[in-house]
Amino acid sequence: MSSVWSSDCFSDLLCCEESSGILSGESPECSSDLESPACSEESIAGFIEDERNYVPGFDYLSRFHSDHSLDISARADSVAWILKVQSYHGFHPLTAYLSVNYLDRFLYSRRLPQAYGWPMQLLSVACLSLAAKMEEPLVPSLLDLQVEGTKFIFEPRTIRRMELLVLGVLDWRLRSITPFSFVAFFACKLDPTATFIGFLISRATEIILSNIKEASFLEYWPSCIAAAAILSAANEIPNLSLENPEHAESWCGGLSKEKIIGCYRLMQEVVIENSGLKKSSPDVLPQLRVTVRGRVRSSSESSSSSVSLSSSSPISYKRRKLNNCLWVDDDKGNSE
Repeated sequence: MSSVWSSDCFSDLLCCEESSGILSGESPECSSDLESPACSEESIAGFIEDERNYVPGFDYLSRFHSDHSLDISARADSVAWILKVQSYHGFHPLTAYLSVNYLDRFLYSRRLPQAYGWPMQLLSVACLSLAAKMEEPLVPSLLDLQVEGTKFIFEPRTIRRMELLVLGVLDWRLRSITPFSFVAFFACKLDPTATFIGFLISRATEIILSNIKEASFLEYWPSCIAAAAILSAANEIPNLSLENPEHAESWCGGLSKEKIIGCYRLMQEVVIENSGLKKSSPDVLPQLRVTVRGRVRSSSESSSSSVSLSSSSPISYKRRKLNNCLWVDDDKGNSE
């Protein structure tokens, strides 16, 4: 446990928000041009070639079973919360998908402490905030972003520090290639007459979002997920329901028939399973305010940081030391 708290990732989060290592270098790319419908097969082929640079490593899924720093249920809870907030604020589907993409890429490269849930929630909020800034014309305040059953409420400065850490880990590459980069093109390939294009894209989008909580889909790349989603949407149209998944490989060079079929079959299982589930109201959890305080020292000095938590209701003043992090009540935390 102590080794996790002393790791570079949380040292950066708590004490190095002004680090030149994060803020120096070329300006970040802040355009979402990759999500515009592609007009040529050459563009799509380029996306297929580059998509490997915007997904976690091939062993990410297996590490959930072998690495104690990764918790598959914690990821599912975070994705579920992101989808709730996306629905609450009316964000674009791409915003939710990008949030999860940033979260997965971060978790593949950095470790989070396991004992308490606030680091994972902080990461989720930061990833959603970054995605919203990329895609949404109107972005809620950082406090208004923390809705739908959040267990902790983080101060804006804490979220901004985490955003900087995420940007550094992702090397400022926020223009991710996602399944939405391919759906319009694949829909045109499946329906050249454009009779059902609108439905195919809309339904495929729903299917993609409904599947991102399932860790099994981490095994497949965005182009494969998009192709399988279009095929699944086509199953609901009598004129297209007989489309053979094996033919999807011919839509563009670089696609794998075996991967598309495997993803398509998995998607059918999930769609059938989800069709029988009813949405339940989110649990109401107590909200806590979290403040992360730290100061920057030179590289030769050790970093110090503190974390303070407070409940919205008056409680007796308590504090406890956990490794190098001090947890205190907010109403007396400023006295430290």
